Amino acid sequence: MLQKFSDNIWDLKEGVVTAIFPRRCPVCDDIVESIKIRNGKLIIGQLIHDNCKKKIRYVRGATCMKCGKPLGQADSSKEFCYDCNRVRHVYDRGFSVFDYRSISGSVYKFKYMGRQEYARFYGRAVYERYGKAIRSLGIDAIIPVPMYKGKQLTRGYNQAEVLAKMVGRELGIPVYTDAVVRNKNTLPMKELDARGRRNNLKKAFNITRNDVKFKCILIIDDIYTTGSTIDEIAHEFRIAGTRKIYFLTLAIGQTT
Repeated sequence: MLQKFSDNIWDLKEGVVTAIFPRRCPVCDDIVESIKIRNGKLIIGQLIHDNCKKKIRYVRGATCMKCGKPLGQADSSKEFCYDCNRVRHVYDRGFSVFDYRSISGSVYKFKYMGRQEYARFYGRAVYERYGKAIRSLGIDAIIPVPMYKGKQLTRGYNQAEVLAKMVGRELGIPVYTDAVVRNKNTLPMKELDARGRRNNLKKAFNITRNDVKFKCILIIDDIYTTGSTIDEIAHEFRIAGTRKIYFLTLAIGQTT
């Protein structure tokens, strides 16, 4: 009851703010009406155009029990995807919300073009898709993948941190933005193959919060490709004594 009341207050505040500063749709980037009437009901704080929401594909059907990638029809009866059968991941399990190809343009604008407001829609999508499942895991901390300090100063924000804060609010789980740092300005991951990604990330992260011991964490990033980044961070937390490590990303592609 208290959570529902809090959500209603949040939506009301969002409606007032977006009436002054209109929100943009995370798909087409056009302005979304902050207040509208649909079937005789007042709708406040709409986050996406109705037609645009139909263009997004959520991760559904058979998925890898490790990384969460959608499995092709020929592999739908298998437990793990091809990649996870070859690589021994450090994390326990992952979740992703959207099929990458259907949301890539939105994630690009969120990541590089300052559209931090998209995180409100993303956070709500996480809650609707995985809220119950994630809260049942006993997670005591959400950890956003950190960005190298110099790069974050240039961009102005860390998209993983923005997303993590919104997911934390939706799920009622504390977010720790200072638990781990990226102490190495790694090469762009999109330019490297799987082995190159792993070599690129060696010793790239350090745990900074030795005063807090986490038993179960949820690492958050925008896109999952090979899992190299998640594994390197998970490795540091394993050394620090964390027992269970999960991850959540906005987007993921189909298994190769």
